[in-house]
Amino acid sequence: MTGLRAIVTGGASGIGLATASLLAERGYRVATLDLNTDVPAPLMGLRCDVTDDASVRAAVAEAASAFGGLDVVVNNAGIGAQGTVEENDDAEWSRVFDVNVQGMVRVSRAALPHLRESSHAAIVNTCSIVATAGLPRRALYGATKGAVLSLTLNMAADHLSEGIRVNCVNPGTADTPWINRLLAATDDPAAERVALEARQPSGRMVTADEVAAAIAYLAGPDASATTGVALAIDGGMQGLRVRPPATR
Repeated sequence: MTGLRAIVTGGASGIGLATASLLAERGYRVATLDLNTDVPAPLMGLRCDVTDDASVRAAVAEAASAFGGLDVVVNNAGIGAQGTVEENDDAEWSRVFDVNVQGMVRVSRAALPHLRESSHAAIVNTCSIVATAGLPRRALYGATKGAVLSLTLNMAADHLSEGIRVNCVNPGTADTPWINRLLAATDDPAAERVALEARQPSGRMVTADEVAAAIAYLAGPDASATTGVALAIDGGMQGLRVRPPATR
């Protein structure tokens, strides 16, 4: 995989940084597109606001110019939201969709001309288990991730003939900075963490490194026959209904 060229949005922290770092370890040249450009070497940190088309086009062009093209796009930038369907106003619905869905559209649109020139072209979108499983107070967030799942499938159909594979990963509850901020804002962070861990059949949260490994697989040559797939990294949350441990 030495020499493959990748961009990772939201690549300065959490799943994005874990993914960018893993790809770099495997020989990719990697640019992170984020509002924060402070990333460790050998990553290239480029400032990018995925809600601004001009910013996206400039960052993608800079990465492609520096690397002499692009082979892989990881659409990872996203923001969270909590609440039932009535707890977020129109402005918040628009804001979260603008980042989580239209942000992926903008980055993919800017990158497609470069991907068409690659002999190994792949797009991997970070989706979520909430696209396929209903969770309390995730109406807005879940709606955006449902859109990402549908977007992934339709992009895979559109660009298959161009040699561009499109897949997504569906993480369960992941131990990321966003989750830690949510926990810190609760009355009992320790109890809330236990509840989140218990929600997954594995009994623990997913790690950023585990999600990164799945993204790297879908982005790499070993997945050359894989497109239009949503890969759940969720500790069994999507498909398993296990009995709780026996209690006395």
